[in-house]
Amino acid sequence: MWCQRLAWLLRGSTGRRRPWLPQAPGPVPAAPARWHPTAPEPPRCAWQLHPDHLELRYGSTLMRLDFVWLRDHCRSASCYNAKTKQRSLDTASVDLAIRPQAVRVDGSTLFLTWPDGHVTRYGLEWLLKNSYEGQKQQVMHPRILWNAEIYQQAQVPSVDCRRFLETDEGLKEFLQNFLLYGIAFVENVTPTKEDTEILAERVSIIRETIYGRMWYLTSDFSRGDTAYTKLALDRHTDTTYFLEPCGIQVLHCLKHEGTGGRTLLVDGFHAAEQVLRRAPEHFELLARVPLKHEYVESVGGCHNHMIGVGPVLNVYPWNNELYLIRYNNYDRAVINTVPHDVVRRWYHAHRALTAELRRPDNELWVKLQPGKALFVDNWRVLHGREAFTGYRQLCGCYLTRDDVLNTARLLGLQA
Repeated sequence: MWCQRLAWLLRGSTGRRRPWLPQAPGPVPAAPARWHPTAPEPPRCAWQLHPDHLELRYGSTLMRLDFVWLRDHCRSASCYNAKTKQRSLDTASVDLAIRPQAVRVDGSTLFLTWPDGHVTRYGLEWLLKNSYEGQKQQVMHPRILWNAEIYQQAQVPSVDCRRFLETDEGLKEFLQNFLLYGIAFVENVTPTKEDTEILAERVSIIRETIYGRMWYLTSDFSRGDTAYTKLALDRHTDTTYFLEPCGIQVLHCLKHEGTGGRTLLVDGFHAAEQVLRRAPEHFELLARVPLKHEYVESVGGCHNHMIGVGPVLNVYPWNNELYLIRYNNYDRAVINTVPHDVVRRWYHAHRALTAELRRPDNELWVKLQPGKALFVDNWRVLHGREAFTGYRQLCGCYLTRDDVLNTARLLGLQA
């Protein structure tokens, strides 16, 4: 979904391909590289030796595997501890000019014999999954991108608090919804900060921040932040001024005596996907240009000046998959990390993303009532609110992302 294929990475050698020859295991020849078929016509697997790497065609994928990489990732008992899933081989001891003395493919296994006699075995499916070319065809985090209509038609269920707290099935259902959509709800929660804390600790360690462990959010301007007012808040992600923005935010409305105050949710990855499709040059610029975000506070006894640096869109470079969005127009600092010949193009790209984020059909509005807790993936889903009247009190916290994902993996989910 996020993969933008780079043709030059998949381009083969520019020289004329040589005729197919029978496989000949044994010493590496000094003659020019040749392809070696290893299965009846049409060959499902074939390999070709180059001065510093092995070129392996398996199915429809052409892999280029560096000899040092092949030696370093050996899974033999002397190189890899299968019980601890940790490498035993000292990578720094591998000769950077190493070449195998013999190469052969037997069935679904690649065998390489090294100069010291050590034999490395690789399953072809393992190589397909773990090679650079194989990883480009995969996503790290399966997701369902959504706008308001997609999410509402999916009828994603909330999870009852007791089922969430007392059963693995309830917790797994909740986490599956959260991983796929970036938001998830728990119903029938006792509207207190203490019960919300118990809820949060079911999936993760609570992250200590400058706002404390668990916090109340009211319109008393007790902190130097627009969130502590009755004003509307435009869509944004939180803590963009952290070096590592908080991964998950928990929100629970404890009381509201007044009007307004609906919560706005927007799938930032869906909006970014639209930018990628319509104007890939904008997507590329937003993923490449680093910006500063800052939080300056001097209210009461709270004195903070925090600065976080990173692009608006953060992607895995091998497959262009988006994993984090930093979007907060309130907290963006002076743009002084972008040269003059780039800054205007950046503004055009930012405007394109903002237009997508503000499309009405991308806006999911939710009225948080006492007893309904919301978990938000702060690396993906932007949130905001409409202005309100009267007294409105929320409580919440931030969760450590690694622990949420670890909980999901222990329950057998891909996270």
